[in-house]
Amino acid sequence: MSRVLVTGASGFIGRVLAPALSKAGHRVLAATRTPEAARDLGETHAISDLGPDTPWRDALDGVDQVIHLAARVHVMKESAPDPLSEYRRVNTDGTRRLAEEAAAAGVRRIVFFSTVKVNGEASAGVPFRETDSPRPGDAYAQSKWEAEQALFEVAERTGLEAVVLRPPLVYGAGVKGHFLTLLKVCRAAPPLPFGALANSRSLIYAGNLADAAIRCLEHPGAQGKVYLVRDGDDVSTPELIRRVSAALGRTARLFPVPRSLLRLAGACTGNRERLSRLLDSLTLDDGRIREELGWTPPFTMVQGLHETARWFASGPTEET
Repeated sequence: MSRVLVTGASGFIGRVLAPALSKAGHRVLAATRTPEAARDLGETHAISDLGPDTPWRDALDGVDQVIHLAARVHVMKESAPDPLSEYRRVNTDGTRRLAEEAAAAGVRRIVFFSTVKVNGEASAGVPFRETDSPRPGDAYAQSKWEAEQALFEVAERTGLEAVVLRPPLVYGAGVKGHFLTLLKVCRAAPPLPFGALANSRSLIYAGNLADAAIRCLEHPGAQGKVYLVRDGDDVSTPELIRRVSAALGRTARLFPVPRSLLRLAGACTGNRERLSRLLDSLTLDDGRIREELGWTPPFTMVQGLHETARWFASGPTEET
């Protein structure tokens, strides 16, 4: 049984991953800035703000492996005067610091959660692969790409085993951001102008992502690799709306509006970026993790959406 430090354990994905690790026979140490929010996950360790000076020594004492989830993610209302610098401080410099400290403490392996956005914002008809040239399109993705490079540099220099996961949009119980907005919209069931879209999007259920992370933690062949992960099928925006609506017991009401008019509406209302996520395709090829590690997602998208809907129906209404 290994002792695994999970950073960001009290967050959306961490609260799915920590119990899955325990079920798989690992002892979990939950590192979080809010230990009181993670008491139900088992042993906790309080950490300060992530960055180049975060003290990790005590948290890493006796730890065999690390899963690094904690990050500065998309900020809905950005207040930093230099967002890229702040993303780099937390995501890039913070990851490098953790890797250095982990190597010094004798940790064997670290699994780092990156993002498919390192590959780019839209896949333009050809699924992203791990071998593609990175094309990060915003400060968040840029900082994650630089964090990957920093992690592998430390690994090469110290012998620390490093594995990187690049997931697409993640959904499940506790989800926030745009997917929570989608749940609210589908519950209200207004007419939506996306009926003519024929795009394609890869997603991953949090339970599937946790399972993939554990496989990366345990499999000897994962060392030094980058893996893209997804659910078993990709969906268009209208199909996703239909599936989410069905999981919520609603009927989607979709009518067709040409893509060009939707883009124009997004530009005129200042919602170009948000609308692009609904209009464009972003798919990925997860053949490498399936072939090299023998991984397949344990849950279907339908199962994941129904579990997400059950959580949503239990009463969460606001993002925190």
